[in-house]
Amino acid sequence: MMIPKQLFYRSFSSSSFRLNAKLCDVLIVGGGPAGLTLAAAIKQSPHLSDLSTVLVDAGDLKGKIANFYHDPPKTFTNRVVSLTPQSKEFLEGTVGVSLMENRIQPFDGLYVTDGCSDGTLEMERDSMGNMVEILNIQSSLLEKLRVTNPAALDILDKTKVQNIENENPDDPQSWPVVTLDNGDQYKTRLLIGADGFNSPVRHFSKIESRGWFYERFGVVATLKLEYPPFKIRGWQRFLPTGPVAHLPLPDTNATMVWSTTEPLSRLLLSLEDDVFVALVNASFVLEDADLQYYYNALENKTITGPELIEDVEYRINEKFNSFKDDSLIDEKYPPKVIDVLDKSRARFPLKLSHADTYVAERIALVGDAAHTTHPLAGQGLNMGQGDVESLVKALENARTRGLDIGSLLALEPYWADRYPTNNMLLGVVDKLHKLYSTDFGPIVGLRTFGLNLVNNLQPLKDLMMGKVSGPMN
Repeated sequence: MMIPKQLFYRSFSSSSFRLNAKLCDVLIVGGGPAGLTLAAAIKQSPHLSDLSTVLVDAGDLKGKIANFYHDPPKTFTNRVVSLTPQSKEFLEGTVGVSLMENRIQPFDGLYVTDGCSDGTLEMERDSMGNMVEILNIQSSLLEKLRVTNPAALDILDKTKVQNIENENPDDPQSWPVVTLDNGDQYKTRLLIGADGFNSPVRHFSKIESRGWFYERFGVVATLKLEYPPFKIRGWQRFLPTGPVAHLPLPDTNATMVWSTTEPLSRLLLSLEDDVFVALVNASFVLEDADLQYYYNALENKTITGPELIEDVEYRINEKFNSFKDDSLIDEKYPPKVIDVLDKSRARFPLKLSHADTYVAERIALVGDAAHTTHPLAGQGLNMGQGDVESLVKALENARTRGLDIGSLLALEPYWADRYPTNNMLLGVVDKLHKLYSTDFGPIVGLRTFGLNLVNNLQPLKDLMMGKVSGPMN
């Protein structure tokens, strides 16, 4: 389904300008990982730290999110991302952030299987990635800014953008004026959209974004395991309805993303905890025909929860008993899930979008404001971090050359650097989604051949791992 075009062109009505509009060099809309990283990176840069910077976000940044750093919950939250070594090094090395390491789980590999065949891809690499909660990233960035207390930085949380307009509509190089819902106005040299898929900044700039919804939802949950994993790695199985991923967290915890159809996503959210847990375990072990039977039986209420749990246990044990070597079970399947954290199940729609450009006069887009992708490769947040790193370098170069940081001349190197990389990754992920969203025999045979071929060609595997986790040190 194509994303309706009207989503990309939301007009911002004109309003009378106040003579006392506050001036700033950079105004960042959005306090997610991309926006906060950009604010911290600007203040860490010797070339940019003097820029007067304002960050605006509707969330409770200074309260609930900042407090996560000093008083985190005992359990893990359900918004977890895979942070590449390159992204982690940028945060900790360049930006100087101290992440909460005790809540991060490094992993050293990924075991991928095809749910319709025996196709397998096993990737192993030291420090392939790091599973980290988004709140860990946000709160650590806020703590960095609190401790350093940089000059010329204002964080305006619990505040929404009400209106954006040009100071002089007839002059494309005039400064944007941003009106907030508290009545304040800011006139800014450079306006940054780090404000997500429905970016008001992108709409104001009239930058078109193209893409489509996948008619799939990602179901997330925080899981409790029976025992720690034999290997600290991620597990992913491609089912015809979408991939399911089981990813490690510290101790006997794990996080999952199950990409599936809208009806099945609703079913997964509606189930009792023990029935949901049984289906998660089944999704990595049993045949797709078995899973389809369970889905239909639950929808039609022809099976009770206890009956399903008993049947899943029987079938999984039967499968495991067929192995002559028990060690192969730990090699091929993730640890058994025994519980799901209360209220950790949620879902979100999956979509692809890519802005035609990331820059306009006095405008730059980063993160989801510029692009969104399917979570099967776990690269959405890393793409945003790459955007921020590249934009900061472009702004530093502009300052050293004496350029106006809001000019296209200053901003276009950022777009030229990031667009090809992001476009390639978006295309690859989109093709993988389409390739694995079918159980058509000839297609299954071809992709199984390809998966097994890659698994037996180490140089090609190394190339793929480099794209997923960054270059080797």
